[in-house]
Amino acid sequence: MKSYRINEIFFSLQGEGARTGQPSLFLRFSKCNLTCKVETHGFDCDTEFESGRDLTVDEILAELKALTAECSWVVLTGGEPALQIDRVLIDALHEAGYQLAIETNGTVELPPGLDWVTVSPKVAEHAIRQRVADEVKYVRTYGQALPETSVKAEKFWISPAFEGDRVDPRTLEWCVQLVKDNPHWGLSPQMHKFWGLR
Repeated sequence: MKSYRINEIFFSLQGEGARTGQPSLFLRFSKCNLTCKVETHGFDCDTEFESGRDLTVDEILAELKALTAECSWVVLTGGEPALQIDRVLIDALHEAGYQLAIETNGTVELPPGLDWVTVSPKVAEHAIRQRVADEVKYVRTYGQALPETSVKAEKFWISPAFEGDRVDPRTLEWCVQLVKDNPHWGLSPQMHKFWGLR
């Protein structure tokens, strides 16, 4: 039986984007196809996604149900979840009654059937393969310009880059000004870090 390399499964509140504050089960996949560093991206990746364990669909479902029977949203995140997700997993989660959100860097085109797609590009626009989303979110640090996004979306967000659990005031001020100057964009800090949540 097929297995998926999973870093962790936990229950928390969505901390970013249009679904901020909504209870969600997080299914974090191991591995990523990018390495985000200050030198190349303006910020260091702050997520540990190298470790993990191999779980089947049934094992994933059992762990999700054990955390809570009340939450209907599962957020597929990583790492880069698009490297592993497939129709088998999507269909099984839907059959179990879940709605599926995904947070992806957009470098891999997604299979159909996802209920909410967040693309957060970390590569040049020509390298983005997932060009349609519900929302697009760019992490920005002080001095980084607003991108000319190639992703078609309903909502557009700027997320100030964090350094650990804090955001540099200059970065926050810079991102606020970007949004003021471009009002079809919104500001979406990682609120779970302010709340002290995963």
